[in-house]
Amino acid sequence: MLENFYPMKHDSDLRVHSQITRNAIALILAGGRGSRLRQLTDWRAKPAVPFGGKFRIIDFPLSNCVNSGIRRIGVATQYKAQSLIRHIQHGWGFLDGRFNEFVELLPAQQRIEETWYQGTADAVFQNLDILRRHEPKYVLILGGDHIYKMDYSKLLAEHVEKSADMTVACLDVPLEEASSFGVMSVSDEWRITSFAEKPTNPIPIPGQSRQALVSMGIYVFNAAFLFEQLIRDHDERDSSHDFGKDLIPYLVPRHRVFAHRFFDSCVNMVSGEPYWRDVGTVDAYWEANLDLTHVTPDLNLYDEDWPIWTHQEQLPPAKFVFDDEDRRGQALDSMVSGGCIISGSTVRRSILFSNVQVRSYSSIEDSVILPNVDIARHARLRRVVVDKNCIIPEGLTVGFNPEEDRKRFHVTDKGITLITPEMLGQNVHYVR
Repeated sequence: MLENFYPMKHDSDLRVHSQITRNAIALILAGGRGSRLRQLTDWRAKPAVPFGGKFRIIDFPLSNCVNSGIRRIGVATQYKAQSLIRHIQHGWGFLDGRFNEFVELLPAQQRIEETWYQGTADAVFQNLDILRRHEPKYVLILGGDHIYKMDYSKLLAEHVEKSADMTVACLDVPLEEASSFGVMSVSDEWRITSFAEKPTNPIPIPGQSRQALVSMGIYVFNAAFLFEQLIRDHDERDSSHDFGKDLIPYLVPRHRVFAHRFFDSCVNMVSGEPYWRDVGTVDAYWEANLDLTHVTPDLNLYDEDWPIWTHQEQLPPAKFVFDDEDRRGQALDSMVSGGCIISGSTVRRSILFSNVQVRSYSSIEDSVILPNVDIARHARLRRVVVDKNCIIPEGLTVGFNPEEDRKRFHVTDKGITLITPEMLGQNVHYVR
């Protein structure tokens, strides 16, 4: 239960949080490709990449908004957004416009000038007229490409309590990984005193020489202050119009900019540590998915108090057929979604998304199989990620000879093999 992980809010806290969230609007920046995911993002934006057996990455920040009481949400899209748009239309239409609830799609439209989104701050700037129309008091800026569960109402409440102009959500990461993030230093009251975007030599946390305090790319602004600063930044010719590179370094020495510890608003810390994953590489994506097959995974998808919402296809239950010694349909330490048929084959430590068929005498181990994949007889797949709509030919063996696999597929430094329809010579170019 949620109350086992942090104290229950008092009624007065709930009323305050509810009032704050009603006055807030969230804007999810979901326009990026995520090129480190290689061919997985050739035909979709990173937030539209499937995750966890039945979800897409975008479902996590969207669910956090709804569960936190934020029911006014914009999603800014740009790169190959059709599958993302379709997913949101199918899965997120349950909010009720009669109560001023919505998920509004904001594709790059050159609304203000004849350019596409130039940076994260510019993506917000180009939607200023839409944000103003909704008259929010607070604006929550989110990335659309991370896996985590967070109560944004706690972040907003702390922002208000400290009379901040801007609040940046942060977490600790190993010092050797910090160069990929915005790194900050804070005072005793958690006011940010310095901020450097992706520094070559990140500053460690005082007293913790192997850890750095980094930005999660989650920001809260007072709305009027944000609008003023976006206009100012837009007029700066030398600015790249990015929150991390330009706005935050400018604001820190001039305004009240505070850090919010993710530890204080993380939901369901199964291992005692906040769960937040950047699944931006094939290796990280494979690892985060396979973690869900463990007996007690770090991410709890079975929590009824903080559900992850998504578009739920109407599919029959998964089916396992044949029980002969050499032809047994079974899945061990695995997650198998609706519409799957495991026919006389063995699946171990793997995730099968919807509508996967594994035909007789095949073996799947330590693998992530995305929706609508058909695996023919006698196939052997180990440590692979198979993209949607692949037809795995009979007898194909992958994951046992990296040098041979590299001739046809992408093999990562950690030995994970990515298979797409194009690599198999199957030109499946429809929406993924």
